[in-house]
Amino acid sequence: QVQLVDSGGGLVQAGGSLRLSCAASGRTFSSYAMGWFRQVPGKLREFVAAISRSGGNAYYADSVKGRFTISRDNAKNTVYLQMNSLKPEDTAVYYCAAAATYYGNIDAYTRRSVYNYWGQGTQVTVSS
Repeated sequence: QVQLVDSGGGLVQAGGSLRLSCAASGRTFSSYAMGWFRQVPGKLREFVAAISRSGGNAYYADSVKGRFTISRDNAKNTVYLQMNSLKPEDTAVYYCAAAATYYGNIDAYTRRSVYNYWGQGTQVTVSS
């Protein structure tokens, strides 16, 4: 069992930056690939970024590539999402998620269905 707690959201102007954090409970954090998703009202939760168990491999949605960076610190049981050059269309509730099953291709972690545990979400609002 893993519990995830998202934090770091807030209100920021377009062009600004935020760093989201996701703290995980348990001693097996490094056994999980981690992902970030986001959701706006009336739409499906969409993939943002994923990172492998070791942190050596990452994958991004095209909409955030070059602006967002996912990273993890397995010693601190924490995954991060550094968001730069934010746009109003990045406004959403952001969720971290943990996937127990290993997939050889990092892009497998773009699917919501592979994740076993989810954080409670943190609101990010980007004003124009």
